[in-house]
Amino acid sequence: MPADPTTCSSGAAELTSVVRQYYGSTLTSSDDLRTTACCDATAVPPELRPLLARLHPEVLSRYYGCGLVAPPLLEGARVLDLGCGSGRDAYLLAQLVGPSGEVVGVDMTPEQLAVANRHREYHAEQFGYANVRFVAGIIEQLDQLHLEPASFDLVISNCVVNLSTDKLAVLQGVRQLLKPGGEFYFADVYADRRIPEALRQDPVLYGECLSGALYWNDFRRLAQQAGFLDPRLVADRPLAITDPDLAAKTGEIRFFSATYRLFRIDGLEDACEDHGQAVIYRGTIPAYPHLLRFDQHHAIETGRVFPVCGNTYRMLAESRLAPHFSFIGDFSHHYGLFPGCGGALPFTSASTGSACC
Repeated sequence: MPADPTTCSSGAAELTSVVRQYYGSTLTSSDDLRTTACCDATAVPPELRPLLARLHPEVLSRYYGCGLVAPPLLEGARVLDLGCGSGRDAYLLAQLVGPSGEVVGVDMTPEQLAVANRHREYHAEQFGYANVRFVAGIIEQLDQLHLEPASFDLVISNCVVNLSTDKLAVLQGVRQLLKPGGEFYFADVYADRRIPEALRQDPVLYGECLSGALYWNDFRRLAQQAGFLDPRLVADRPLAITDPDLAAKTGEIRFFSATYRLFRIDGLEDACEDHGQAVIYRGTIPAYPHLLRFDQHHAIETGRVFPVCGNTYRMLAESRLAPHFSFIGDFSHHYGLFPGCGGALPFTSASTGSACC
């Protein structure tokens, strides 16, 4: 795999400046966006709608995410929000982690952070507690933000990694901050091929979350290089480029919004290996009494013996999900590659194939 093209560009600082200006002053609300890339079209689950309704209107109007980054079982969790912007996701998750949890938002855009901080007291009054704080910084340098290593249960980001000029540094920094068994659960934009360098330097395409998008297979390789050996696709949707000028520039490149979950778990392998293991979901996760969709290829029905590969076994057994499962088998036997693993374009909305198990 070639190095992440954005890390090799002499214009990395210029691109960072472009992003800061685009989200600080060029965009004044989500209505100013020229594509659907940084716009969340995912249906909000019914249980989360009342939580969003409690957020300040200005926070909601300055939201530029591309997915829903609220996995279950967050009560008491410590969460880091990368590129938190106006704070929509941070204030949403603050209600899910509750008074015993904490949400820390990081952003490099002063105008966005001003909106987020301006409404801290408003949300504390709404929730009955204050558990959110915001830090100015860039996500490529998480090690310089005085955040304690291995101190977060969950790291999220919403249509932000594609804007980074050093995506490997972001992934490595996230892994250092996660507790063992913690996860990076994030939505972002991906392409079905590598983006030409000329398009990467286009300020509007970059600001609209398109030309900074990784080719999906290069993302998988970068994730593995950072220590996340088995990225799991949770959801995806195709992106429409509705602006004719931008569509003419991108040509036949297809873009997707996708949510992945990456676990910091030692012992994961770079393929789905079969050890004859299985799990049984107990149906005890709130809002999921009958079926838990762990990722795009694991819809686990309550009470049913569900065969899994070794990686899935570890992800469930060594994370906050463990109390909600029974586990069958160990790693004493190996039966080869788990059936169904492959290497095609993973996004189901592309209708071109399937991914691991």
